[in-house]
Amino acid sequence: MKMTNQEYDKLVGKASPSSPKAKDFIWAFAVGGLICTLGQLLHDLYGMAGMNEEQVKAAVPVTLIFLAALATGLQLFDKLAKHAGAGTLVPITGFANAIVSPAIEFKADERDIIGLSQKSL
Repeated sequence: MKMTNQEYDKLVGKASPSSPKAKDFIWAFAVGGLICTLGQLLHDLYGMAGMNEEQVKAAVPVTLIFLAALATGLQLFDKLAKHAGAGTLVPITGFANAIVSPAIEFKADERDIIGLSQKSL
């Protein structure tokens, strides 16, 4: 059965669930803003703790990366990303998630492989 691009687009449009774009934009904006606000709060707290500007500039991204990696490991980051979408892609937290997720998947796959090989012994 041959189908034109327009017919295919129409078929896909019928089959695809509609997305509440306004709600998605608000969630992305709110979560992205909260992540950036957390970064600013950390900046201010580290400054008040007596760190100089150079130390603060190093401590804030390290803390955000740690928190995002921890949230990924606890499977919280994916739940947040499900609702917030692009709001979680604030570069530093998205980077941490992109690094930790494959490592967790690899470890899970490794356990599955080891479990299978032990069962066959």
